[in-house]
Amino acid sequence: QVHLVESGGGTVQSGGSLRLSCAAPRVSDGLYCMGWFRQAPGKQREGVGHIDSTGTPTYADSVKGRFTLSQNDAKNVLYLQMNSLKSEDTAMYFCAAESVPRGQACPDPSEFGYWGQGTQVTVSS
Repeated sequence: QVHLVESGGGTVQSGGSLRLSCAAPRVSDGLYCMGWFRQAPGKQREGVGHIDSTGTPTYADSVKGRFTLSQNDAKNVLYLQMNSLKSEDTAMYFCAAESVPRGQACPDPSEFGYWGQGTQVTVSS
């Protein structure tokens, strides 16, 4: 079992910024596919963005141009820089990951097997 450690959530005013971090244990013979999901009260969980095995990020339309994904050199820490936050970004944010051998494509993010406990992001208007 891989334990993901999330941090960086909090309360911010509309238009403000937050940065979330998700750390996974280092692996010597593979890499992590990693992404962020969020779930607001009464709504279904939705993907925010993920990075594939080539390091290419993909974003949900609702966050494009405002959120940016990045990783550390070891590719075991995923950052989500959130700018121009809106009230509709308020949700519990979850990090998800899947380990794959180097050179193998990542599965669909909905199939990632490791999940963090979540960190709350609240945007006040």
